[in-house]
Amino acid sequence: MTDSIRFPSNFTWGVATSAFQIEGAFDADGKGPSIWDTFSHDPANIIDGSNGDVACDHYNRYRDDVAMMASLGVNAYRFSMAWARVQPTGKGAWNEPGFDFYTRLLDALDEKGIVAHITLYHWDLPQGLQDDGGWMSRDTAHRFADYAAEVARRFGNRVASIATHNEPWCTANLGYGNGQFAPGVADKKQAIQVSHHLLLSHGLAMQAMRAVNPTCQLGIVLNQWTAEPATDTEADRRLAALEWANSVEWFMDPIFKRRYPALSLEAHGANAPVVHAGDFDIIAQPLDFLGVNYYRREVMSAEVPPRKPEGGLGFTDMGWEIYPQGLTDLLVQLKQEYPDLPPVYITENGMAAVDSVGADGQVDDTQRVEYVRTHLEALKAAMDAGVDVRGYFLWSLMDNFEWNSGYEKRFGIVYVDYATQQRIPKASALWYRDFIAGQRAALRAA
Repeated sequence: MTDSIRFPSNFTWGVATSAFQIEGAFDADGKGPSIWDTFSHDPANIIDGSNGDVACDHYNRYRDDVAMMASLGVNAYRFSMAWARVQPTGKGAWNEPGFDFYTRLLDALDEKGIVAHITLYHWDLPQGLQDDGGWMSRDTAHRFADYAAEVARRFGNRVASIATHNEPWCTANLGYGNGQFAPGVADKKQAIQVSHHLLLSHGLAMQAMRAVNPTCQLGIVLNQWTAEPATDTEADRRLAALEWANSVEWFMDPIFKRRYPALSLEAHGANAPVVHAGDFDIIAQPLDFLGVNYYRREVMSAEVPPRKPEGGLGFTDMGWEIYPQGLTDLLVQLKQEYPDLPPVYITENGMAAVDSVGADGQVDDTQRVEYVRTHLEALKAAMDAGVDVRGYFLWSLMDNFEWNSGYEKRFGIVYVDYATQQRIPKASALWYRDFIAGQRAALRAA
């Protein structure tokens, strides 16, 4: 079926990565430590005891990696900047060698005709700011706005878009809620306050970037999922409603409705965040686009132990149910709940699989091919239902440091042999290349 679906001629086809997961060079050329450097340097925090010091060595191999992207036919690359690389402590002087790296990367992309989409923050806060209170401090939101303005000033005219945050839900709930991610705090009240400061920092950064570069396309990237009751009981339906409120509405409502969802505030009780007068006016800056990261749905069950989804299409190596229909459902529901939804990009979609190099030197990741194919069909169904989606970024270009899972989980469409840093395009990379080429050929023939 995928062969017969047609995306618009101006649709963006991309791949995505993040700085800490691929760059390595953790202390090169004046870069300061980030909270993920600190966190991963304690082997007890990472399942395989590894760290991001070298990762995919992209800092030194970026030219080859850009050439590899070009060979796949993508016309866009979404990547994040390491804040501590360009401002070692998160405040004060800029580190010119750090900015030089991103200038060289942009030059390499330009040479290949690949458009850059920058994310300012993909979880790697400078350790210097963490020492001053991190995201629990309102001041960090102002420091983030300073950083955002500088990036917009330098690069705003060279990139297609700038996103403030990647998945603030994860920063708050995994970094502060259960301590699974850096900085490793497990305190629900702090997590909820941090989520507010992240949203505040987003609004301040949007204001600061617009003041510096009014033409730059600005937005935010949110990880989102549908929440469905496991059964038709009132308990399961309430859990599903609360999950939707806590995960999707908690970050969307302040931006689009200048408030937090009542259901969440009621559930949070005394843990609700401290909100200053005027905060929602700052947060609710108009977006030029919304980035949506979609991997799975949530099925909510009040039973003990909770009832699990049946996973008719299987599960990924992360244990996540493969459920393409959820992407259609999510986008349609967003459009219904937020009528002034801006253009949407699918900024991440992909799966972890147990990949290995075969005797023929190839990596046959058939399950990932099917994952991407069915999710593209689901995406087109949402577009046919009236959702304005402008592009799709497959996660991820290559295997990388998968946060607290270390190198055990492989999300890439390109296999990385970490011992040699050899890159091997998997079957999914070749399929994606051929699919994009097919879209372009069909448009030429039309």
